[in-house]
Amino acid sequence: MRRLFPLLLLCALPLGAAGQSVGGDQQMTESLLAQPAAPQASSGTGTLTPLWRSADGHLFSLMTDRSSAAEAMGRHEPLALRVVDGSSLTSTGVQYGLGPRLQAHAEVSELSWAHSGQRVHGSEVGATYATGRYSVGVSVGTSTTPNARNVLPRVLPGATPGVNGLTSFDSSAQLNASGRLALDGKTGIDLGASVGRIHLLPGNLLGVDTLDQKALSFGVDHGPLSGVLTGRTMQPQMAIPGDLNADRRWNSIDLGVTWRLPWSGSLSVGAQNLWSSGTAVNTPAGPEPDQSRTPYVQYHQDL
Repeated sequence: MRRLFPLLLLCALPLGAAGQSVGGDQQMTESLLAQPAAPQASSGTGTLTPLWRSADGHLFSLMTDRSSAAEAMGRHEPLALRVVDGSSLTSTGVQYGLGPRLQAHAEVSELSWAHSGQRVHGSEVGATYATGRYSVGVSVGTSTTPNARNVLPRVLPGATPGVNGLTSFDSSAQLNASGRLALDGKTGIDLGASVGRIHLLPGNLLGVDTLDQKALSFGVDHGPLSGVLTGRTMQPQMAIPGDLNADRRWNSIDLGVTWRLPWSGSLSVGAQNLWSSGTAVNTPAGPEPDQSRTPYVQYHQDL
């Protein structure tokens, strides 16, 4: 119930903005809504639809996006999504220009599996400051599993779980930072960093309640081609000084390349856990977190 009111308020913002625009300037409203949806600069796969413009030029827009897990990894998502389990990420939100170079955004998202009713819901608020070739952004976000007592699905025997290599994932909170340098109109370099905390279900196989996570990413894109290298580390939160869990740590590096095709599709190739280290915990369901090297080839078609 506590999460329901913010979600309803967020969904009502576009309606309120549209109502203001109709009352203030009917001609401008019709002009804005008649414009074709423009690609989002941040992802290249979503759309940005103008809804309302103030007299001083501030623009209120609706953001929508649906992408595969491989494409989400290419956008430096803080969660370690698994591209081999048939998951997809859908997000919607709003963006408002606070100034000529400063924009704020708020969005909600859902990670879902085609073969299962399991879901992971996310929310994020943040701001981006852009000056021509340079841009920097910060955001805070959370992710939760609505059915907290159910483990995340596996597609095939031995396949990796859906989030962070953990079947016992319950929720997470993270602080994210990003930066971009545009070398020219078609080429750019992206940097990302995230620090957060992962909460596990009671009675999980690791025998701990909370994991601290840190992530760094480096990406390069040129036209329809983009690649990203992401490093992550997870460590149990030290509740008691001298706790033996403090020595347990899991590190991994993922590498992915995505090619946006002319017919609104994408082809992604790469490997998760290209390099990994840490103490694997042998359980009846396999090591958790799962650090097996997983090469993949994935095709995604926008509908």
